[in-house]
Amino acid sequence: MSNRITYIIAGILLFVMFFTAFLSIRDDSLTFDEVSHIPAGYSYLTQKDYRLNAEHPPLIKDLAAIPLLFLDLNFPKDHSSWIQEGNPVWWLQFDFGNQFLYHSGNNPDKILIWSRLPIILLLILLGLFIFLWTKKSFGNKAALLTLFLFSFSPTFLAHGRLVATDVGAAFGVVLATVFWLKFLKEPIKKNIVLAGLAFGISMLLKFSLILLLPFLAIITLAYVFLNTKEKYLLNTLKYITLSFLVLTIGMVFIVWPVYQYHILDYPVERQMRDTQFLLSTTQVPEILADIDIKMVSNPVLRPFGQYFLGILMVLNRSTTGNTTYFLGEISAAGWKTYFPVVYSIKEPLTLHILTIIALLSLAWYIREPFWKRPFQRTKEWIKSHFAEFSMLLFIIIYWATSLTSNLNIGVRHLLPTFPFIFILVSIAITKILKQPYLKFKYGVLALLIFWQASSVMAVYPHFLAYFNELAGGPDNGYLYVTDSNLDWGQDLNRLKKWTDDNNVDKLYLDYFGGGNPEYYLKEKYAPWWGTRNPNELPEGSYLAVSVNSLQGGRAESVKGFDQACDYYRWLDKYQPIKKIGYSIFIYYIE
Repeated sequence: MSNRITYIIAGILLFVMFFTAFLSIRDDSLTFDEVSHIPAGYSYLTQKDYRLNAEHPPLIKDLAAIPLLFLDLNFPKDHSSWIQEGNPVWWLQFDFGNQFLYHSGNNPDKILIWSRLPIILLLILLGLFIFLWTKKSFGNKAALLTLFLFSFSPTFLAHGRLVATDVGAAFGVVLATVFWLKFLKEPIKKNIVLAGLAFGISMLLKFSLILLLPFLAIITLAYVFLNTKEKYLLNTLKYITLSFLVLTIGMVFIVWPVYQYHILDYPVERQMRDTQFLLSTTQVPEILADIDIKMVSNPVLRPFGQYFLGILMVLNRSTTGNTTYFLGEISAAGWKTYFPVVYSIKEPLTLHILTIIALLSLAWYIREPFWKRPFQRTKEWIKSHFAEFSMLLFIIIYWATSLTSNLNIGVRHLLPTFPFIFILVSIAITKILKQPYLKFKYGVLALLIFWQASSVMAVYPHFLAYFNELAGGPDNGYLYVTDSNLDWGQDLNRLKKWTDDNNVDKLYLDYFGGGNPEYYLKEKYAPWWGTRNPNELPEGSYLAVSVNSLQGGRAESVKGFDQACDYYRWLDKYQPIKKIGYSIFIYYIE
């Protein structure tokens, strides 16, 4: 396939992805995390103060806030959630977000559109970067198939339109890996600096990317081992020294100045108070908390203290978990099977079929009994396929960490591995596309591509609610999982439209998400919560319940979970009269 045709097809795919993502947010409401991320980013740029949302690095929030600087917004600087005279409890960021978005004279719908636009552009930039690197490294066909899997990925389409850190994390992984591989292959000054800058940027995108450190260490040692014939110790020392230089460049010239800007007007006394309190509410080792507090007290290390605080908060959350519904159960401790099951039902079957074909082709490639020269054969393969080995290694490290984590709230947490999965699958598939049976192979691939494109676009604009045919599609997704897999509060605007179209005068609502029901529904809104007595509902009432709350209220608790989880079982005798975007069920109570 010629370069010209390759670039044309790639341009069409990215063009379609951009407009699909952008047009699909027209009727969206703020999702759960956005109500804290967007105002926090705006506060960083306008107030140079990092008191909000310390558990996430700033770069995605900053990008989302840049267009807001031109909207002449009101900043509620005198509100108690910003002043925080008491302890900075975690929910104050949501209180402030609600105040900024809905009670300060600002237009939340306009803010939402403009803050999401940079994230969509980052999504397209990620697709372009993946395409160009795959094309250069593995050829035109592999690049186009990779870009198709990316452009019609329901998870990227869902979360690449939201002000959240997951797509940014995927971008950071690819960026850091590509430039690190260039540095390993040719450790010249230019590549050392670029690898350092790429690493620093990745550290500002999501704290879970701290996993890049063991990954980069392993591939560095592997590269030295495979490519050194003499003076092994000297060469190892050289690469270790250069690697530390690369990491230092990233931390000193990217992470430090960015965090320094973000705490310019953050009083050191307040930063110290906030850090001490936030760490007192975690289960991180005391020695790590003490190190962080000492960094905050040092004028030079203050930015790193704020950065390290975020890492410790994420470490604590991955250990303590989050209350989650999964396959009829509810728990805060997580399940070992969570991510494999969610990945199997949230990603298109085309991807799974292509993955199976790729694995079978790999098995055929190594059909010689593995016990014959296993070490030598493995060494030869890794040396001649080092980029593929690196991508596979990161997938293993990230998946292994995710499987042992107690934080089970969405397939989005696996997004950093998706680009490498797409690339590896595409490499294997394109190697199969040769004689014999060439027309048959291309025909099967064309059918699979059409299947994925049609199944993903069929759920437009509700990409967050995509489930494949194994789960019975988006209508049945709520039976398996909720939270950011299905219900993140995105359908509040659509609920308002339904009440207007159906002349509903009063709606009892149990809502989960970042929107403000009172702002949109006004006098029609009657608050409801699951533990209320259903006898309080008048006959002839309309009750709307977010799926996340609904399923959490009729699940079976796992051993050790001591919170109420049966408060919505009384609704089992009713059938919803309407489903709003798959995430809000409406009942008519007779």
